[in-house]
Amino acid sequence: MSTPLKNRYDFVLIFDVKDGNPNGDPDAGNLPRVDPETGCGLVTDVCLKRKIRNYVQLTQNEGDAQKSFDIYVKEKAVLGRSHVEAFRALGIELGEAGTEAVPTAEETERGREWMCKKFYDIRTFGAVMSLRSAPNCGQVRGPVQMTFSRSVDPIVTLEHSITRMAVATEAEAEKQGGDNRTMGRKSTVPYGLYVGYGFVSAHLAAQTGFDEKDLSILWEALKSMFEHDRSAARGMMATRKLVVFKHASALGNAPAHELFDLVKISRNEMEKPARAFSDYSVVIDDANLPQGVELIELV
Repeated sequence: MSTPLKNRYDFVLIFDVKDGNPNGDPDAGNLPRVDPETGCGLVTDVCLKRKIRNYVQLTQNEGDAQKSFDIYVKEKAVLGRSHVEAFRALGIELGEAGTEAVPTAEETERGREWMCKKFYDIRTFGAVMSLRSAPNCGQVRGPVQMTFSRSVDPIVTLEHSITRMAVATEAEAEKQGGDNRTMGRKSTVPYGLYVGYGFVSAHLAAQTGFDEKDLSILWEALKSMFEHDRSAARGMMATRKLVVFKHASALGNAPAHELFDLVKISRNEMEKPARAFSDYSVVIDDANLPQGVELIELV
C-alpha cells in the first residue's frame, strides 16, 4: 500500500563535469550551453529529467501489480499509443482507429488517473496529454519541479579537432583519393561545477499519486543518474552533493530561497583555474536552519 507524501521538500543538486559537454545547445552547433552575459554554463531542467527518466526505466521493475514505473516520454516513443492503451484498458470505446471518439470529461479524468498510475514520469513531472491525434487524457501538473543548473564560475568552452580514419561511402572514398580520413569537431568544458534547485509539493503529489516510494526513487536517481549515462561526449560527470530540506508540513515552514542560501560554495584558490571538485568548498550553514525544517545530506 502506498504512503502519501505529507511533507514539502526543497533540494540542492551539485554536480560537475570534467573534459566533457554536459548539455549541448543544438542551436549553437551543440556547444555547451552558456549564459552570454556572465559566461556561466547552463544545464536545462529537461536534460536532467531525461537522465532521471532513463535511470528509472533502467532500474525499476514494471511488474508491480499496484503501480507501474514505466516511462511516458522515452526515446522513439509515440505518445498517442499510451493514450489508446489507457482507454482500452478502461473499457472506453474509441472507434476503429482509436482516435475518432471524443471522450467525456469523466472519461478524460479516468484516463488521466490511469496514466498517472502507469507512468512514473507523469506522476512525478506532470505532462500535457491533450493531444489532437489521440484520446484526451487531460493535463497533469507534476509535484517535482527543477530549475536550470548554473555553473558556480564562468566556464571555458574548448573545441578539439578529431579525425576519423574512414569514410562512409564509396563516393567519399573516391573524392578523398585513397586518404580515407574525415575531420570533425568536439566541444568540451575543462571543468565546471554546476548547481541546480528542485522542489517537491505534497499538495500536487496527492493529485498524481506520487508517494514516499516514488520520492525515494527520485533521490536514488539524482544520486546515481550520471553513473548510467556515460558517453565520450560527456566526459566525467558526477553528483557531488544532494542537500534536501524536509519541511514539517505539507505547505512548508520556510521560503525555499532562504534555505538555498544556507548552502555556500566558494573557490579555495582564486589564483588558478578550478579543475576538480576539491578546488571548491561546500559549507552548509545548519546553525541558521529555520524551525520546522530538517536538513538531510544524501550525498
